[in-house]
Amino acid sequence: MFVKDLLAGKTAIVTGGTRGIGLAVVETFLESGAKVALFGSRQETVDKALAALKEKNADYPVIGLCPDLADYGAVSAAIDAVKAEFGKIDILVNNAGISARDSFYNYDPAAFDKIMDLNVKAIFNTSRAAAPYMKEQGGGVIINTSSMVSLYGQPAGVGYPTSKFAVNGMTKSLARELGRDNIRVNAVAPGVTRTDMVAALPDEMVARISAGIPLGRVGEPEEVANCFLFLASDLASYVTGEVLSVDGASLV
Repeated sequence: MFVKDLLAGKTAIVTGGTRGIGLAVVETFLESGAKVALFGSRQETVDKALAALKEKNADYPVIGLCPDLADYGAVSAAIDAVKAEFGKIDILVNNAGISARDSFYNYDPAAFDKIMDLNVKAIFNTSRAAAPYMKEQGGGVIINTSSMVSLYGQPAGVGYPTSKFAVNGMTKSLARELGRDNIRVNAVAPGVTRTDMVAALPDEMVARISAGIPLGRVGEPEEVANCFLFLASDLASYVTGEVLSVDGASLV
C-alpha cells in the first residue's frame, strides 16, 4: 500500500536497498513522494535494483551507491554524495544485514566479526555520518532493521541475535541522545517475511513455519515496508525509541 505524498519533499537513504525488505522500503518511499538513495553491497546489485525501479517508473528520483558500510570513511563519502545530489538527508533506514545459523561449537570467530561489522558497526557508521546533517537542518529520522530474534534469541547462530540485541540498544540510546536535536530513532523487528530465501523454501516448510504464527502466514515485504513508512512520516512525529514488532505475533 502506498500513501501518495506522505513523504513529499523528503530525502531518504536505505541501506540494503537492492532486494527483499530493503527494496520494498525503497519503492514504498518513492511512491510516497520521497527522493531515495539506495545502498547495496555491489555495483552489480545496485544497477539491477535501479533498472527494476526505473522499469516501473522512469521518473523515480532514485540513485544508488555501494560503499563498504564497515568503513566509516567510505560511508561518510557516500552520504556526502547523497547530500550533494539531493540537498538534504531527512530519513536514514539502516536495513543492511546478514544472518547465520551455525552451531556455537563450530562458529568461526571471523564470521562473528563479519556479522557485527555489517549488523552493528555499519549502523553506527551511517548514523554517525548522517546525524550532523539532520541536526543542522532541524531534525530527521533514523530507522533500524532489527528482528524478532532480538527479543527471544534463536537456537543457533548466536551472532545474529546478538547483533540485533545491539541494534535495539543503539536505537533506544540514540533516541534519548538525539531527541534534543529533533532526530527520532526507531527500529522495526520483522518476523518471517517472504524474501527470496523464504520464497525458495518448499511449500510444506512454509506451512510448518506458518503454523507457529497466529495470523497463519508469513509476512510480505510490503507489509514490513509500510511500518517503515509510518515511522518515517510525520504520522509518527511523537514516536521515538521504539522497536516495532511486525511478526504476526509469531510463536517462537
